[in-house]
Amino acid sequence: MSEEQNEEQQYVEVLWEDGSVIKCEIYDVIDFENKTYALLIPLGEEDDDTEVIVMEYVEEDEDNGYFKSIEDEDEFNRVCEYVQTLEDEDIDDGE
Repeated sequence: MSEEQNEEQQYVEVLWEDGSVIKCEIYDVIDFENKTYALLIPLGEEDDDTEVIVMEYVEEDEDNGYFKSIEDEDEFNRVCEYVQTLEDEDIDDGE
């Protein structure tokens, strides 16, 4: 993958249980506890109070994958705590 491709923003559409679809930017992808998670930001909500959507990314093969909700509340909380530690490190590093 070229550097130019890495800098391109990537978007996904998330289907909620109520049938609504929200287009989101993929803000970051992290590996935690042998799983991959995506941090998604709904388009049009990019400010200091933006809620980040955390979903598990499941890779089916090299070219295909999908996002799924984190059903287990304990798992969700662990991932959120991990993300918070990453944010705290960024702040400490002056970013």
